[in-house]
Amino acid sequence: MYLTRFRVNTGRSDGRRLLGSPHRVHGAVNASFPTPPSRDGSGPRVLWRVDRNGTFETLLYIVSPGRPDLTHLVEQAGWPASDEPGWKTFAYADFLTALHEGDTWGFRLTANPVHNIRHQYVKEGERTKRAAHRTPRQQMTWLLKRQEEAGFEIVRKPEERRLLPEGDEYELVVRDLSPLQFRRPPSQERAQTQTQRAGKAGRDSDDVQITKVTFDGRLRVTDPEILRRTLTHGLGKAKAYGCGLMTLAPVRGEGSA
Repeated sequence: MYLTRFRVNTGRSDGRRLLGSPHRVHGAVNASFPTPPSRDGSGPRVLWRVDRNGTFETLLYIVSPGRPDLTHLVEQAGWPASDEPGWKTFAYADFLTALHEGDTWGFRLTANPVHNIRHQYVKEGERTKRAAHRTPRQQMTWLLKRQEEAGFEIVRKPEERRLLPEGDEYELVVRDLSPLQFRRPPSQERAQTQTQRAGKAGRDSDDVQITKVTFDGRLRVTDPEILRRTLTHGLGKAKAYGCGLMTLAPVRGEGSA
């Protein structure tokens, strides 16, 4: 497994255009591998996330079973004439192996918190509709419900550090709510049935709508093996479009790099 960090040159129009569509980033990431890993769930998949750290730094993170080659991204959205390398790739397997039960880490996760809803007049057994959680409380609850099955628990704050009587129990911040709508170019097979599958409201069936949310917080490892799977397989939906990648970082000297 590998963890790769690439800095996007947002001063270039091609860099801004790339960031304007998760589908373009998805395609650029996939093009980094001669043979992209299978997405059938049998093994780790390629995950990616874009972090905007202030005005002047935008980073693309990639976790992948194979080592990527981002030469094309440097030429398109980096600094191709610079003497500095365009990206850094780190061996991730050693870090994953070193995770132990009880370790505490800072974490960042960009996810697509959704739930299934059933309209009032939909008959029992008919398909439900996937809808995004809209409020920070709902989004936080979405993550808390998944922590046990993902191999970690979010650290609770000491009572003296809680600023509010309710809703301030955990070391967890929800930020950067980003509703996105973009066009997914249809495959040949989808194009043949595009008209039939178009939405009733006239929205093209190849338009994609997702809501991204970034979580920052602290977690404690409860099951290292399951957490390793979470870190390499992703958490939640819309993984192809920049959701699901969780990364860890030491906090106040805790943990190990």
